[in-house]
Amino acid sequence: MVNTIVWATPASSRPMHLDLTSDLVSVVPGDGESVALVVTFPPDSVFADPLFDPAKAAQEQLEVTPGLAELFEQDNPGFHTTPTIDYGVVLSGEIVLDLDSTRTVLRQGDIVVQNGTRHAWRNVTEEPTRVFFVLLGTKRA
Repeated sequence: MVNTIVWATPASSRPMHLDLTSDLVSVVPGDGESVALVVTFPPDSVFADPLFDPAKAAQEQLEVTPGLAELFEQDNPGFHTTPTIDYGVVLSGEIVLDLDSTRTVLRQGDIVVQNGTRHAWRNVTEEPTRVFFVLLGTKRA
């Protein structure tokens, strides 16, 4: 799993020309903020490998994706809900978007919009998948 922060913007009361990427304390933007990032999803087979260390991976995600890693459900691997509107564009590969009641396969060039939904991403292929996301922070209703 590789996460690359591309850009982050503050709430509108701060100057928009600032590059906030180096100062992020959370990958999940607050109300009125945004974060743009590219995520490379490894094949699910990586997580099934006997050499995969879930505890070490969880610790790494806490360091690399603060604010987001804490939102993952312990009893349902991969599932999480964020207080954001997310725009996702599949740059390469194929990825499965699992929602509570549906499963959708997305391929290169596909676009998805999520509005604070509980979801998980699954790469059931044998090749990495890259997705560009823009997360817009919102207030929960």
